[in-house]
Amino acid sequence: MKTVFFVIFFVFLTIPWSQIQAQNNFAILEKNVNVRAKGLTQELNTTKDTLILKSEKRINKVYAVNMNYKREVDIEVKTNSVKIPLTNLSKGKHVFVAVQSPIRYVFVIKILRDDTILLAMEDDQVASKNDE
Repeated sequence: MKTVFFVIFFVFLTIPWSQIQAQNNFAILEKNVNVRAKGLTQELNTTKDTLILKSEKRINKVYAVNMNYKREVDIEVKTNSVKIPLTNLSKGKHVFVAVQSPIRYVFVIKILRDDTILLAMEDDQVASKNDE
């Protein structure tokens, strides 16, 4: 009987945590772990919807290519740090390149879900802000 109560208690204790963890992941960063890539710090913010790049040297340009070989990010930076919002990117894998002449740092960000907001409409019609 004690085992049954323990199992029920454990299930009710872990269900809310699994719900919270499922909603935290907007994107996953796969850092460049090459020894030569130590000059560029690659991070996501706490909500995982913004890429933060920092370096001691000036970052000239940042661009990203998605799975359809289209550039969704193409920014001339020319500073030591930059914050890039990921909410405008399509769902899927994006290969980022940060350029510090002559070095190019390559890393991957996977967008796990769309940033769509449902708009209020009639019951038979539903629209999204990202619909084209």
